[in-house]
Formats: sequence, structure tokens, C-alpha cells
Amino acid sequence: MQNDWWAFEHDPAGPCAEPSGDACDSWHRWPEDLDLLSSLGFGLYRFSIEWSRVEPEDGEFSTAALEHYRAMCAGCHERGLVPMVTFHHFTTPRWLAARGGWESPHAPERFARFCERAVAHLGDLVGYACTLNEPNIVALMGYGYGIFPPGVRDERRRRAVNDAFCRAHRRAVDVLRSGPGDFPVGLTLSMNDYRALPGGEKQLEDLRHHSEDVFLEVTTGDDYIGVQTYSRVRVDASGMLGPEPGVAVTQMGYEYWPQALETTVRRAAAMTGLPVIVTENGIGTDDDEQRRSFVTEALAGVGRCLDDGVDVRGYVYWSLLDNFEWVLGYGPRFGLVEVDRQTFARLPKPSASWLGSVARQGALELP
Repeated sequence: MQNDWWAFEHDPAGPCAEPSGDACDSWHRWPEDLDLLSSLGFGLYRFSIEWSRVEPEDGEFSTAALEHYRAMCAGCHERGLVPMVTFHHFTTPRWLAARGGWESPHAPERFARFCERAVAHLGDLVGYACTLNEPNIVALMGYGYGIFPPGVRDERRRRAVNDAFCRAHRRAVDVLRSGPGDFPVGLTLSMNDYRALPGGEKQLEDLRHHSEDVFLEVTTGDDYIGVQTYSRVRVDASGMLGPEPGVAVTQMGYEYWPQALETTVRRAAAMTGLPVIVTENGIGTDDDEQRRSFVTEALAGVGRCLDDGVDVRGYVYWSLLDNFEWVLGYGPRFGLVEVDRQTFARLPKPSASWLGSVARQGALELP
């Protein structure tokens, strides 16, 4: 792969637990995955376009790669699925990374050029467009904690990358709207249910401003805001705290806190005035009954939002498959479907049929 993550995960001195290898082989097996989604009762498939496949070198575009993604969009429609297309999901082409990545003054314009070429090829088949997936996480993990590319810790550089992503989003919105097709365009943001302990109010305000608010503020005029929430974060005067003693912890090290989704949906709607789509929510666990309980509680919170008049348009579970969870490798199991690491066979878990039936009926039975 010609992206920064492929190089990062193969660095023996890097933090990654393991390389991605063939991943889930979704590049070849996407028809099987779409068939599975359709048979389970789901109505939408969210996937990303890999920038480095479409533009492996600066200004060189692959028609074959664009045709691949066009076929995926068409395949969704053939099966009654709405294609939700993400144009940047963490990975950046090596040629741009070599020039400074998102610190390059040319990065927002290069991203807009890629979006323009992609939407010209398949825009008439797009159902929803997500410009950037969790740009706040790319900046925080890559420049705050150093566990995403480029693996540095520099708050000044992190904030500069935040600004670059904001400019890239606005350029991408304009480009995507000017291409063929007529579809909603928005940004997806990782949001936490931040809770201040006594003395932590100022710390919380600062953390939330640089990780969420700068991005929420740049969504004016968008068609929706994508909310991606997994847990809460407690903050005191010293900064972020670990999980509270006595609260269960997931495979990601997060607190088991499904009620966080309701809080972040309400906040995103209030901050932006936009319709909300939950573009990610789920749990990394080997206990599939725990997965069902988590999602039930999270959806109940979404239901309360709807009851109060919050404009929530949809819910997308993360993820269909047990897949590569970046620096943590294949350890965390978020999938509704297990994947055999040798044969790539898809093995649906009971939660897949359950959530599919919820989607098909458009109703949730609460315990």
C-alpha cells in the first residue's frame, strides 16, 4: 500500500502491535459483504475510498481504482443499500506524507483535488459523503500521543494540523457539491462524553475545544454532522483520568459507557444546528451478549433524543467485520461478523441478526 500507515505499521521501532497484512480482504470480497448486509436487513453501507489507490503518485490517478469504487456504489444500489462514502479515513498517500503530510501548505488543496476527481467518477451513485473521518483523532494520535503517523508529540503542530483539516473539509464540501450527484455532505467527528470532576472545569473546556469544538464550528452550511462515540472521559485539574474504579472496561481500554452517545448527539446538534447521523458507535468485546446490551443502551439514548425533537437521521454500527484496529492490531473485536484470519470466511455473530432485525423493523425492544 502506498500510504503512510503501511509504512508506520511495518516500522519495527513503531508502536503498532502487528501489521495489517491482507486485512479482511474486503477489496476483493465486497460483493460478499454487501450480500451479507442486505440479507441481515441493513439499509446502508459505510466504506472509504483509499486515496493512495486512486492517486498513487502526485497527480497520477488510477481509473481502475475509481472503477472499483464505482462498482461498489452500484453494488450497494443493486442490493437496496445506500452507499455512504468516506473520502479520508486516517490514511494519507506516501507522496504527500513525504512532503509533510497534513502540515504541508498544499495538503488541503491536494485533498480537494482528489475529491474532485473521485466525485466526477462516481458522484452520481453516492448516497452520503463523509469528507474526513475523525480528523481530530488523526491530529491527536499523530501529533499529540505519537501513536499514529507521523508519530510525534508536539501540541503546536497538532493544532496546525487541526487547522489544515478544517480548511480541507471546507474545500472538499464545495468540490463534492459541484460534482455529479445530489447527496448530503458532512464531517464525522470523534466525540467523548467529557465529565469534569471538581477542579477540572478549565481543563475540560480546553480539551474539548481543541479536540471537538474547532471542528464543530467549521461545519456551518453542511448537510449533517457525523457523531462517533464510544465512551466518556473524566477530567480533573491534572487532565484526563483513566477509567473509574468499578466501571467495566472494554478491549480498547474505554469505560463501558453506552449512555455517552446520547450526550454527544445532543451536544453536536446544539452546537451545529445540523441533523445528526451516528456514523460510528460500538464496542470492542469478545462477549457478543455484552455487545447487544451496549448497543441497546446506546440506541435507547438515541430514542430519547428523538423524543425530545433532536434531528437524528440514522445510526451506523462500527463495525460490520472484526478488523484492523490501527495501533492495536487485530486484538479488539468490534465486528458483528467474525473473520477467519486464514480463509477470510465471514461468520456472523448473533448480534448481527439481532441488529439487522432492529434495522429492518425500525424499532427497538427495550428490556
